Amino acid sequence: MGGLRVTIQTSMEPKIDLLDHPLAYPGNRFAAVHRVLADAVAAHAFPGCAFGVLAGGRIVHQGALGHFTYEAGAPVVSSDTVFDVASITKVVSTTAVAMLLYQRGRLDIDTPLGELLPGFVVGRAQGDWARYVTLRHLLAHNSGLPGYVGFFRTAAKPATLYRTCLELPLEAEPGTHAEYSDPGFILLGNALEVLTNEYLASWVRREVLDPLGMAKTCFCPTPEGRNQIPPTEEDTTFRHRRIQGEVQDENAWLLRGAAGHAGLFSNVHDLLRFAEEILKPGRKTDLEKGMPSRFEATTVEFFAQRQGPEGSSRALGWDTPSENSTTGSHFSPNSIGHLGFSGCSLWIDRDADLAVVLLTNRTWPDRQSRLIREVWPVFHDAVREVI
Repeated sequence: MGGLRVTIQTSMEPKIDLLDHPLAYPGNRFAAVHRVLADAVAAHAFPGCAFGVLAGGRIVHQGALGHFTYEAGAPVVSSDTVFDVASITKVVSTTAVAMLLYQRGRLDIDTPLGELLPGFVVGRAQGDWARYVTLRHLLAHNSGLPGYVGFFRTAAKPATLYRTCLELPLEAEPGTHAEYSDPGFILLGNALEVLTNEYLASWVRREVLDPLGMAKTCFCPTPEGRNQIPPTEEDTTFRHRRIQGEVQDENAWLLRGAAGHAGLFSNVHDLLRFAEEILKPGRKTDLEKGMPSRFEATTVEFFAQRQGPEGSSRALGWDTPSENSTTGSHFSPNSIGHLGFSGCSLWIDRDADLAVVLLTNRTWPDRQSRLIREVWPVFHDAVREVI
């Protein structure tokens, strides 16, 4: 990443107990982590970032560096800064809903999608592969649906986008080919709304975010709070304005900012709180103390298992480390996590009882930088070498 350095700004949340935990090292034990990120800012991998580490049930380190943009006088990023987390929405929102419905007996993941969304099969030929697509296929990204479609280029309304998505031709037989698919999660989010008879965003707020105290996490930030969120790009092709405090993904924006594949905004503290709820079922001591997780151990284990076909790293909604993974070289095979197009990442090592969050706006100002791919593994290795 080069040898350049920038000024580092860090802050700790006042109620986080850091110093009495054996992993909360005094002094500059995380200095190598800061150097990796400072070099990344200097190399224009992203203008700023916030990051945090949770170990043994406690946040042992948080920090931030850089600014909202590369412009002189741009606001400084803090550890509490809220970012557009892009596809991390897929796990914190959509997959979390599926997990809770599954453990409550309200979701059979082998339900054909056509039973919940008849428009997915109506009008198709009798032998069309679409008739065999299940919710499991959507969660595992092996449904045969394409990876990305720019619906917003031709659709002017949410209903038109959904209809076009429902009518997409499959590119492979379900279960035979892994293709990370935004359309698949758009349809999955829609199917979950049918099951709950409620908009996804409101169900997530009531059943996930509020119970976990994730007060800074939301879809569709209020207009008055948008200038406190780092912008993601200067859009010169679609909305023709600076995208700040509104979802960057154009399809999600057309779906009024809340969709199954993107739209969530969050900060480090809230995402680590969510990760803690995933890790907690693995600790017998917490259960013995009457501190159960919102997610049962069997649910987490079920959704964390790779689904295939062979060579795919995808579990149910979650990703797992693969060869040359963004997790670096130290996360265990039992890790789960997800990336976001905006340059955000959430990884949870279930064996090490550890979670790491990195939030950036690497797409500023024009989506061109791909340096985040080099930063992620080096950053995660630096964290793991401290802990």
